[in-house]
Amino acid sequence: MSRRVVLAGNVIADVVIEIPALPERGGDVVGTRTETTAGGGFNTLVAARRLGTEAVYAGLHGTGPHGDLVRAALAAEGIGTLLPARAEGDTGFTVALVDSGGERTFVTSFGAEATLTEADVTAVRAQLRPDDLVQLSGYGLALPGNGPLLSGLTAALPARSVLCLDPGPLVADIPESVLAPVLARTDWLSANAREARIMTGHEDPGTAAAALGQRLASGAGVLVRADKDGCWLVAPGQPPVHVPGFPVTAVDSNGAGDAHVGAFLALLGQGLDPLTAARGANAAAACAVTRRGPATAPDRTELAAFLAGDPLAERLA
Repeated sequence: MSRRVVLAGNVIADVVIEIPALPERGGDVVGTRTETTAGGGFNTLVAARRLGTEAVYAGLHGTGPHGDLVRAALAAEGIGTLLPARAEGDTGFTVALVDSGGERTFVTSFGAEATLTEADVTAVRAQLRPDDLVQLSGYGLALPGNGPLLSGLTAALPARSVLCLDPGPLVADIPESVLAPVLARTDWLSANAREARIMTGHEDPGTAAAALGQRLASGAGVLVRADKDGCWLVAPGQPPVHVPGFPVTAVDSNGAGDAHVGAFLALLGQGLDPLTAARGANAAAACAVTRRGPATAPDRTELAAFLAGDPLAERLA
């Protein structure tokens, strides 16, 4: 049976604005298209769910238009929630600026999801299954209130559960007292090249992946995502291996990293080995960037079609 993916992070609203290019400081630019959708960790949950894995959201959601949007989007994808709506305040949002090259730039304003309490953590812990795949983002760890609580939650996870940490762009803002216990419990760390460089000081993603592996407990693994170049994989007890990407024409890279993480966890939870799961995740991310919108991860049929002729396609089918 497939193992469940649980997001112990934030699902927020994404206000996506397509622009020709970022303006200079103090300048302005006219957007060509605007869309408000569910985002944040939603993209990871969708990627896992569309590949046939049960996925649930273990974070907070507010009462207001953004909270309503998030709950409707989760329900539409068949994704459950572990906590009730927070009566005080709305869900937060991110403004995502997508330029003509498909690159994205974010500004985030947190809301109800940033008001985690000890009672919330206790309620989540009571609903976790022993073999859950728990996904945690550095966005939550960087928050003054949520960070220590989430760090404590990871330390109390069941021994058989798998913890995957995506350090996120705010990794430099996470206090060491919060990050260190999480790294000690992390089974898989999935970072993009920039985050890996911040955490290690190494520009080369393969070197950074190896250095990250040294920061984790024995038996843990690392993925460093390198966009069109695929990713670097450090499987437990193994040296870094480059897993090539799939050449596509990108139109929107928003959510590609989340699609990679969600697909990797789903395939890993379905019994695939880390290298095969990483190749599948590369393919899922490649599919995602060819579509406009934040939650564009492929379903199982679409991913198999994308991989036509590849042995992995047969396993997906």
